Amino acid sequence: MKLFIQFIGYAVLFHYAKGAKRKDAEEFFKSNHTNNWAVIVDTSRFWFNYRHVANALSFYRSVKRLGIPDSQIILMLADDMACNPRNPQGAAVFNNENEQINVYGDDVEVDYRGYEVTVENFIRVLTGRLPESVPRSKRLLTDERSNVLVYMTGHGGDGFLKFQDAEEISSDELADAFGQMYEKLRYHELLFIIDTCQAASMYQKFYSPNIIGIASSMVGEDSLSHHVDPAIGVYVIDRYTYYALEFLEKVTATSKQTLGQFFKVCPRRQCKSTVTQRTDLFTRDPNKVLVTDFFGSVRNVEFINAYEGDLPSISVTNTESGCEQEVGCSSEEPVQYEYMPLFPVF
Repeated sequence: MKLFIQFIGYAVLFHYAKGAKRKDAEEFFKSNHTNNWAVIVDTSRFWFNYRHVANALSFYRSVKRLGIPDSQIILMLADDMACNPRNPQGAAVFNNENEQINVYGDDVEVDYRGYEVTVENFIRVLTGRLPESVPRSKRLLTDERSNVLVYMTGHGGDGFLKFQDAEEISSDELADAFGQMYEKLRYHELLFIIDTCQAASMYQKFYSPNIIGIASSMVGEDSLSHHVDPAIGVYVIDRYTYYALEFLEKVTATSKQTLGQFFKVCPRRQCKSTVTQRTDLFTRDPNKVLVTDFFGSVRNVEFINAYEGDLPSISVTNTESGCEQEVGCSSEEPVQYEYMPLFPVF
């Protein structure tokens, strides 16, 4: 007798076997995350900071394309460039001069916009310390099995990032926010990416385990824009984000590109700044960590196959006949579970 359990969303089939098979299953579920989340933040206002909105929306588009749903993305935009009266392309934001991709799109869900994008709200989102009145759609509902991508863009300096030219978050505050997330079991692994001037200063104070930091510039360096769109009249994207997206556009849900390869997307000759990483807090080798572990929503699942050994005995009552029988005592060929990617290509 075979039992099949099907879930809408995450499909995981469990089987408790003896010996090595049980150990393999336990190790599988222990070492892998079960859900992906993204927090994407643009901290800049005003028309001349159009590129920062385009940066954030470009990363938003990439993680959605790779499978992370809007329900698991927190998007914070300090300004709404799509509706800015200076925008010649109303209800649209482009990240290249050819205007081929409208990164604002038809289905953007902005969770925090305008004056809602504050240091306080950002930290409350990360740490889960939001008022009861805040809806679930604006909450980061992560757990100890969550892989979290945090992307930030805006204007920064040595040890701080501006929010709306009115306040700033310091590297100490950011490190403590991630520290609270770790203490409250709000992430499994975390990838922090920041595109701003002197970006590396923002991850220097991190102390929590399982965090990788990527910064578009070293301390003392500026992070530069890529190009202007003459039709719009302003810079439309920053250099690091431009080349990062060029890499991500070639990634699919089944791609094998690693974070080690992602580290090299923007060498100094292209970025005009030094892209740096911090990996000492991370327990895995970045060269063996898939990009889709953070940018996608790919799951490993188990499927049924021939099994040699005893199945566990489970009593089941037939509601029609009233008789009781044992699952696992069937004359049919017994089964076991093995691991394979979700939605395999045959």
